[in-house]
Amino acid sequence: MRTIVLCLALTALPGPTPQAATGCATDAMLVFDGSGSMAEVGHDPTAATRINEARTALRRVMPEIAPYRRIGLLTYGAGGTHPCSGITRHFDPMPDAGAAVVAGIEALTPGGLTPIAASVAAAAEVLAYHTQPGIVVLVTDGNETCGGTPCALGAALAAEARDLTVHVIGFRVVHDPFSWNSPEAQGYDGQTVAKCLADATGGLFVSTETVDELASALRETLGCPLIGGLRAVAPPHGRG
Repeated sequence: MRTIVLCLALTALPGPTPQAATGCATDAMLVFDGSGSMAEVGHDPTAATRINEARTALRRVMPEIAPYRRIGLLTYGAGGTHPCSGITRHFDPMPDAGAAVVAGIEALTPGGLTPIAASVAAAAEVLAYHTQPGIVVLVTDGNETCGGTPCALGAALAAEARDLTVHVIGFRVVHDPFSWNSPEAQGYDGQTVAKCLADATGGLFVSTETVDELASALRETLGCPLIGGLRAVAPPHGRG
């Protein structure tokens, strides 16, 4: 009888509600790399490009994440009048944005260069970072290539923001040995200079190479603790 009562109590518990976990009420902007390198073919012409693998990861995780946090989307690289002007603000943080995020990245045709600093600064402005808490998650495959200074930006955000955290996911990062257009890139051999944005704001830097790793990193940075916690305590099927 005791076991039956316990089972009834578990089944009576309400399901997870959006923004119910600590931190889930904080709005987030996903800043996504749409530069030309995301579509480059490597030594194996049959291998998937970065953009296609990133799309696979997003299709996998956004339905898990979006019900619990308001998310907006900004991309950079393609669509500008010159290689560094292609910064596109698709939409501000909104509820259940999973389908919109996936659609935005599905429609993206990579091109242009990598204005990391300008893009993260634009995302921070969307989040009203001077007065509101916020999260920026940057997915990039390389270094700043438009003369911006992500490290200086990180220091400024840390000093001026009310509570802004920038997480950086490096996805199959391309090392640029000719970093003349990335004045802070020295010392980030094998990584992206964007790492200093995470370092300055208390965020995570995650280096990823596969779809599974990218999906896990998105869950870790955009997701809410509630998701993993509920999975951990759910009773196995068939046991009462």
